[in-house]
Amino acid sequence: MLSLLRNPLRLAEVAADPAQVSVIDEGLEVCPERVDVAPEGVQQIWRAVERLYATGTQPAISLCVRRKGRVILNRAIGYASGGGPGDAPDEFRQPMTTATPVCLFSASKAVTAVLMHKLAEDGLINLLDPVSFYLPEFGQRGKRNITLHQILSHRGGIPGLPTHESLDTLYDHEQVWKLLCAAKPIAVDGGKLAYHAITGGFVLQRVLEKVTGAGITEYLEQTLRAPLEMTYFTFGLDEVGKNAVARNYATGPDAPFPVSWALKRALGADMSAAAAISNERRWMDAIIPAANLYATAEETSRFFQMLLDGGEWRGRRILQPVTVKRATQEFGGCTFDRTMMIPMRYSAGFMLGGNPVGLWGPHTERAFGHIGLINKFCWADPDREISVALLTSGLALLAHHLPRLAALIRQINLQCAPLAL
Repeated sequence: MLSLLRNPLRLAEVAADPAQVSVIDEGLEVCPERVDVAPEGVQQIWRAVERLYATGTQPAISLCVRRKGRVILNRAIGYASGGGPGDAPDEFRQPMTTATPVCLFSASKAVTAVLMHKLAEDGLINLLDPVSFYLPEFGQRGKRNITLHQILSHRGGIPGLPTHESLDTLYDHEQVWKLLCAAKPIAVDGGKLAYHAITGGFVLQRVLEKVTGAGITEYLEQTLRAPLEMTYFTFGLDEVGKNAVARNYATGPDAPFPVSWALKRALGADMSAAAAISNERRWMDAIIPAANLYATAEETSRFFQMLLDGGEWRGRRILQPVTVKRATQEFGGCTFDRTMMIPMRYSAGFMLGGNPVGLWGPHTERAFGHIGLINKFCWADPDREISVALLTSGLALLAHHLPRLAALIRQINLQCAPLAL
């Protein structure tokens, strides 16, 4: 409480000279002119990152931008731990690096969705089948005809667990499954869009493990992690990862009502609780398919580059092009989301951009990606030929950083835009 009184906006320490807390992966970054980006354009993007860091709402930031398949930025700034709101003044400051793993939170859903589309590609499931075709017990209380595709596109009618349930329930998969099976849906025909913050991932995991006979981490390893040559990129962390991970911090002022109410309904927790839970060892030990995949920004950009390239990575076929198309094509149009409380465009697994402006900036109708707990932005844009991962450690909602966050996304799009845009 004393810490909050001294720091009411919950801001992190900010270095006077951002270069002193910055890391540039010079071995990976190519000359931007090779992919039709001006060197000054890269500098403009990085200056926008520094301005976002200077708000104090993001103790650590890592950014990887690929243009035409080549890395033009792979950089990090700030501290992975230490120097954040609530940290002791004498706590060791662990530098943020481009190799630091970060929890993707809801951006994990994009990866889980791709696993389901891979199952469909291999003929193990049909996404138009009801969940109850694979798991009959799910069909209770009118849910018999809710399909896998509706779960993927947030039209499955089960956007949240009961509000009275403890967050400890997330660690008991059998109890979660009982609750989901017993849940009364808000709609059974896919007619109501309501973002499934946590629930959908558990349903998809259950189906995946039923049809493969393997755990979701094993299937992820076989399908994506090993072929893409990832170091992290899996649910949870081993002991080495736990020692390297970026700590999450609740930053900025508390969200006012009704935003706070909507957040609690979606997540089951406010930002302070979400940060505290995500820093616990049991969160890092768990498998939560909608929320706790860990990766670096470069790994996340690599995943989206593979999708941008039609399912291919370094000459190796990961997914068929038609599978990528099915995963990223719009479903249902721009519709008011009853959880997010804003109009949204979704595919069966991804958040889509828009015209004249969308999540991924202006004129991004064909862009697809996913946000992770407000401030993590991961996307690919076919028009600009970019795959981007912006990973942050500050869980700030309505704070003074938002204009600078929007300005950073705009700079990425502006500097990488073809002449037609």
